[in-house]
Amino acid sequence: MAPTNPGLKHLSNALATPDQLSNSSSSIDGVPADLETSIRCAGAQLTQTAGILLHLSQDIISQAIVIFTRFWLGADGGSLRIYSVKDVSAAALYLAAKLSFLPTSPRSVLNVYTFLLSRDASPLWFVKPDGAPKAPPAPETYILTEGGYQSARLVLLRIESVILRTLGFDTHVALPHTIALTYLQTLGVAKPAVAQRVIQHLNAALLSPQLLYVTHQPNALAVAAIYLASREVGVKLVDGDWWEVFDVDREELGFLVVGMQSTEGFMRAEASQWKDKTIPMVPDEVEAEIERRRMMQEGE
Repeated sequence: MAPTNPGLKHLSNALATPDQLSNSSSSIDGVPADLETSIRCAGAQLTQTAGILLHLSQDIISQAIVIFTRFWLGADGGSLRIYSVKDVSAAALYLAAKLSFLPTSPRSVLNVYTFLLSRDASPLWFVKPDGAPKAPPAPETYILTEGGYQSARLVLLRIESVILRTLGFDTHVALPHTIALTYLQTLGVAKPAVAQRVIQHLNAALLSPQLLYVTHQPNALAVAAIYLASREVGVKLVDGDWWEVFDVDREELGFLVVGMQSTEGFMRAEASQWKDKTIPMVPDEVEAEIERRRMMQEGE
C-alpha cells in the first residue's frame, strides 16, 4: 500500500499501488481475472449481509469490506486457491467489529455465516441461485453444532491473524460517509434526498469492480457521490469547479463518477452470468470452476 499523508492520517487511507492491482496473488496462481472479480464481489456482498444480520453499523461493515478487499491485493496478498472467501469475510467482519465500540462474539459471527452459506436456507443469490426455499428448511441445515463451532472458531481466529500479518497490522480505514455529509453542509445543501442518495452511492461503491475504496481517497469518493446525487435529485450546487475546493481534480472526479454509475450494471451482469450457478466460496470450488473452464476451452 502507498503511504498516506501524515497530516491527513485519520482522513486518508493507504492506497493500492498499480503493481498490487495488476498482480494479485490469485492471478499469479492462475485464477482468471473475471473469476477473481466475481468471487471478490460476492465476498463483499456476503460481508455486507452478515453485518446487517449481526446488527452492526454501516461504518463497521464498510471497514470490514475494505479490509477484506485489501487482503487479496498484490503478490503478497491472499490467493483464492489457498484461502476461503467465506473465512476471510467472517474474519474481516469479526476484526472490524472488535476494533469498534460494538464488538461481536465469534459464536454470533459463525452462526450468521453458517446460515448465509447454507445451500438450503441462504437468501443470497450466489449461494442459492434457485431462489428462496418453497418450504422452511430443516434447522440442522443452518444451525452450527457445538463441535462445528469449536472447529470454526479456530479457523476464524487463525484467518484473523493471517489478515493482520498480510496487512502489516495496518487496519486503519477512513470512510467517506461522514466527510460527504460535512461537504454537503459546506455547500449549503440541506435536502435529505441528496444526503440519502450520497450514502447509497458510497455504499454501492464498496462493490465496485474498480475497487474504488482502495484506489481513491475518501474525500474524492465523497465529492463524486455528491456530484452524482445532486444531478439525480436535481439540486444545483455552487457555480464553478467546486470539487477543486475539496482537493479533487476534474479527471479524478470523472473516473469516479463513471465507476460509481457502472456498479449497478456490473451487478446485473454478474447476476446474469452466474444465473443457476453458485459462485465459488472455497478453494476446492475455485479449482473446480477453473477446471470446468479449461475443459470447455479444450472442447471448442
